[in-house]
Amino acid sequence: MWCGIKKSSVTVALLGLFTAGAIISNSGLAARQRNYAGMEFCSVLQGLGYQVTVSNNCLQAQQTKKSIREFQKGYKLGVDGIVGPKTQDHAASIVRILKANLNLVLKPQKTLTVSQFYDTQTQAVVKQYQKKLGLEATGIADLALRQRLDKEAKEVLKKPTSTPEVTPTPEVTPTPEVTPTPEVTPTPEVTPTPEVTPTPEVTPTPEVTPTPEVTPTPEVTPTPEVTPTPEVTPTPEVTPTPEVTPTP
Repeated sequence: MWCGIKKSSVTVALLGLFTAGAIISNSGLAARQRNYAGMEFCSVLQGLGYQVTVSNNCLQAQQTKKSIREFQKGYKLGVDGIVGPKTQDHAASIVRILKANLNLVLKPQKTLTVSQFYDTQTQAVVKQYQKKLGLEATGIADLALRQRLDKEAKEVLKKPTSTPEVTPTPEVTPTPEVTPTPEVTPTPEVTPTPEVTPTPEVTPTPEVTPTPEVTPTPEVTPTPEVTPTPEVTPTPEVTPTPEVTPTP
């Protein structure tokens, strides 16, 4: 069955055949980044619909070992109950295809990273798909759900991608090239040389001896006439009146 992945600017077409017993996929999907830790592999089994309780020692639980055998038997991997490289590779391939198909069909707001891990984001998108189908939102992608998702992904890939109509650019008539007229440099006008009138010979003026300046005699101010002081007449001496002796 076809399965595909479209991530931002990179589109990868992946061809895979998914049946109840086997899955054949592109080698890019089958490759896993690293070995699973115990809890990581238990999360994958639980996410794919197997009866597993996720815990630190989940691989040691009898129910987990039983589920590992069921997984190996269903995909014809050799039943030994051990999570070896072949079992891990197959589990990683299934999870990668599941995530790629969810991206293709649902186009979630946050695109799933197509990795080997069945994390909480994967559970959330599986629940979204289950709600779309009117199923109980458990976050578990069992075989029936994965088969239905594969079918929808195949239908999406069959639909032709509409190419946007391109408006033709109107043909532009090229403007004829204009040959520029060469610039004419004007001949400079020749200014005639003016006729030189000879300067008449100048007869030197005889030198004039300046007349010495006469200093005028200062005017003499006449001495003012002195008025004589009048002679003072002495006051005559007063003769005292003789004392009169009264008559007895």
